[in-house]
Amino acid sequence: MITPERRLEEALVAKLRDLKYEYRPDIRDRAALEANFRAKFETLNRVTLTDGEFLRLLDEIVTPDVYEAARSLRNREAFIRDDGTPLNYTLVNIKDWCKNAFEVVNQLRINTDNSHHRYDVILLINGVPVVQIELKTLGISPRRAMEQIVDYKNDPGNGYTKTLLCFVQLFIVSNRTDTWYFANNNARHFAFDADERFLPIYQFAAEDNTKITHLDDFADRFLAKCTLGQMISKYMVLIASEQKLLMMRPYQIYAVKAIVDCIDQNCGNGYIWHTTGSGKTLTSFKASTLLKTNESIHKCLFVVDRKDLDRQTREEFNRFQENCVEENTNTAALVRRLLSDDYADKVIVTTIQKLGLALDENSKHNRQNIAEGRSTFKQRLEQLRDKRMVFIFDECHRSQFGENHKAIKEFFPNSQLFGFTGTPIFEDNATVKQIEGDVATLRTTKDLFQKELHAYTITHAIEDRNVLRFHVDYYKPKGASALAPGQTLTKQAVAQAILDKHDAATGGRRFNALLATASINEAIEYYEVFKKLQTERQAADPQFAPLKIAAVFSPPAEGNKDVQQIQEDLPQEKEDNRHDPEGKKTALRAIIADYNQRYGTNHDINNFDLYYQDVQQRIKDQQFPNRDLPRKGQEKIDITIVVDMLLTGFDAKFLNTLYVDKNLKHHGLIQAFSRTNRVLNATKPYGHILDFRQQQDSVDAAIALFSGAQVDRAHEIWLVDKAPVVIDNFKQAVADLGEFMKSQGLEAKPDQVNNLMGDDARAQFIKRFKEVQRLQTQLDQYTDLTDEQRELIEQTLPKDNLRAFRGVYLETAQRLKEQRGRPGKDGEPANPEVDQLDFEFVLFASAVIDYDYIMKLIAKYSGQDPKKLTISREQLIGLIQSDAKFLNEREEITEYVRSLKEGEGLDEAAIRAGYEQFKTEKQAREIEGLAQAHGLATKSLVTFVDTILQRMIFDGEQLTDLMEPLGLGWRERRERELALMADLVPLLNKRAHGRDISGLNAYEHGGAR
Repeated sequence: MITPERRLEEALVAKLRDLKYEYRPDIRDRAALEANFRAKFETLNRVTLTDGEFLRLLDEIVTPDVYEAARSLRNREAFIRDDGTPLNYTLVNIKDWCKNAFEVVNQLRINTDNSHHRYDVILLINGVPVVQIELKTLGISPRRAMEQIVDYKNDPGNGYTKTLLCFVQLFIVSNRTDTWYFANNNARHFAFDADERFLPIYQFAAEDNTKITHLDDFADRFLAKCTLGQMISKYMVLIASEQKLLMMRPYQIYAVKAIVDCIDQNCGNGYIWHTTGSGKTLTSFKASTLLKTNESIHKCLFVVDRKDLDRQTREEFNRFQENCVEENTNTAALVRRLLSDDYADKVIVTTIQKLGLALDENSKHNRQNIAEGRSTFKQRLEQLRDKRMVFIFDECHRSQFGENHKAIKEFFPNSQLFGFTGTPIFEDNATVKQIEGDVATLRTTKDLFQKELHAYTITHAIEDRNVLRFHVDYYKPKGASALAPGQTLTKQAVAQAILDKHDAATGGRRFNALLATASINEAIEYYEVFKKLQTERQAADPQFAPLKIAAVFSPPAEGNKDVQQIQEDLPQEKEDNRHDPEGKKTALRAIIADYNQRYGTNHDINNFDLYYQDVQQRIKDQQFPNRDLPRKGQEKIDITIVVDMLLTGFDAKFLNTLYVDKNLKHHGLIQAFSRTNRVLNATKPYGHILDFRQQQDSVDAAIALFSGAQVDRAHEIWLVDKAPVVIDNFKQAVADLGEFMKSQGLEAKPDQVNNLMGDDARAQFIKRFKEVQRLQTQLDQYTDLTDEQRELIEQTLPKDNLRAFRGVYLETAQRLKEQRGRPGKDGEPANPEVDQLDFEFVLFASAVIDYDYIMKLIAKYSGQDPKKLTISREQLIGLIQSDAKFLNEREEITEYVRSLKEGEGLDEAAIRAGYEQFKTEKQAREIEGLAQAHGLATKSLVTFVDTILQRMIFDGEQLTDLMEPLGLGWRERRERELALMADLVPLLNKRAHGRDISGLNAYEHGGAR
């Protein structure tokens, strides 16, 4: 019987033949694949290789390193022939990818040492496999499809590491109506970490951002031969510093094309409206680097408006391509590079201030040059006046409305100017006027850059899940009506509210927050208010854990060029520093001193930029406690008090909350709100805004202004549902779970889940309870719930029941996950319902409950008077079993807790030592038992296990060496290996503490596939 997947495969092959791919039904195995590659290689490079030379060539080019394979695919390489002469070759026609041979093969089988895979459809360019297409049944999650491919790639000895399949650049997954694609990568960039942060996965779209998801339409638009060649050659980025492949998103590709076409046709200027968080730096990098090869362009300058963005952009550009741009330490260095004929200087990153100084006859440097009899910078640059120059401006809504823009256009009449902005200046939000005679008009982005070349608004980005929606809480004191216009709360009241709500807003301090204040004086005052309030709370409640609060605002510049550049886009701070500069310096010194004491740093006000960078890094690098190292969480910042800083051009996935006590509107409001909406995982459902100034009218106006074409649906798209709607959804999800349990003849109780019959029923429970937990996580982070709403949530699913359900979810999910991927008839999954399950564990990991917390609780339990228990043994065990962080240790911790006596009085140090000893002894007994059961020496098995855990890599050769002393035949040895690994994998996973052991996946399902 022909399966739906096989019919889909045949239809795709037919479609590709219509697109003029050559169908190769004869290529079904490794030998045929290599023979075809050899023929294409010899034709392209006009050479005939001996058999020995071809085998050596294969040995040289086939590599398990995806990045290295991708690099060699795009470059000219050298090979020494048998007679000692060099052969300079390419694997494909890299000058014109359209002129390569494009072929399609299906049902290719690759057999290597331990791996036997069959691939649905493979696309070849010049005989090189570059695209793998996996076809799935309806309803399968794209994330699950990604996980399957990751599993295949992790099989020991798989075709991706030992054959020409190492050159695969893209994976495509489709069920005909829904098509996704993603880039290949090495294991460290091609896996899912404990926080379930996943690979970038894409849906293709048209220029107007309309999705193209049907496989036939996708093939027409993406897989047409020349288009696919361009996608791989032009629109994939090889990040040298990370040895990583990155695929550009469709809107980035269209923006780059629009700029390049505009330059090729020399048809004026333009701007790109791509929302904050959409990857404008990568887009501008790719546009800039493609212009490097355009001989009609003399220089391409990427211009930013602040020194910290200059540094940040250079770091990003050099991350994408090592040493592609150099630092312009001063205006003289910029001028030198502008005049240089060196190819490396064709793309320059600079600030608009440095560029402005170079063109300003009256600048300090130019006056000094004149005084000393030297030519000015402007005079030296005269030779470039008639050259074709391209200027690409970052955040052009900020930088392009002053004299510098005018000076650039006047000095370089043959230049073309392009702007990137997430929030364009329209007439409604324009503040700068252009005066011509008696007429004054507001200047907009369109006035300056002539035309919009491409738009990808925040509305598009939210719908694509590239950024999060917002939850806006317009705060009002309990029992009070809304504030009157212009009325503000006291700082004491705001700080009290923040301390009360912060844990909820940030998911139990999993994330961090900014507090936006109206002036430097207010920021200083807030810093002192928080210090005072937290000291008082600690005195009243020794259990209160103070928030780690920092403040960052620029000091008075006083001639400091670095600070002056930082302040170019900080109008409030620049103005504030004109008044009482000494008082502000004194306050900032005290704030930095506190910071140094807390974090063990040595910053000072004279090197403010280093302090500023350190604050940014701590916000970006926040991890919830103990994820990597004990007490790593102490290094984070909970709240950073700001004025202008960090409210634009700053991205941090762990920042989810903005407290607002300043007036915001238009682009300033959107920029500030957008600091919170970077995507992380399911624990961060939205960006959270707690507004203390009742600015709903300003929010509504900003949404209307920047929503693009979908203004009628903008509110629905931008903002999360209000609490009553989510509570209703939560009640429905709990009711659905209850109805399902009832349909199985069971009560809706946690202890009844273990009575579900069959894996299909357990899979249904997983789906239903995951939805309950997702909504619970969203509600947990709402700061505007009333007491009545909280009570309703508790009544719908009491906390004790929720915790117990979490425990059985984790237990059931772990059991089903171990079964996933087991083959049934005809190579199809034994249980498709289980195989397609999209497990989520990070939803079940509390930021508060970590290893330290549990050790303290166990010590508290041990020290209790048995007659006055505040936490019972079963409550303690339930807490452990309901948290995904203890998934691989829950059995050991539970057994350890059960072994303790009530009132034993052990302190935390004794509890920790006792648990480590308990684990060591138990694991030693387990390994000794496995060694005896499989006829191995205990010492050899211990060494085998320790080696795997030290390297976090499993290699089949290690297993062969372990079995060697048994002197078995191949077949019997293989059976014994599989039996041993079936017993050993759970133990290895436990001892790996949730980290993935590369290459182990094949043995989780009873042997390599």
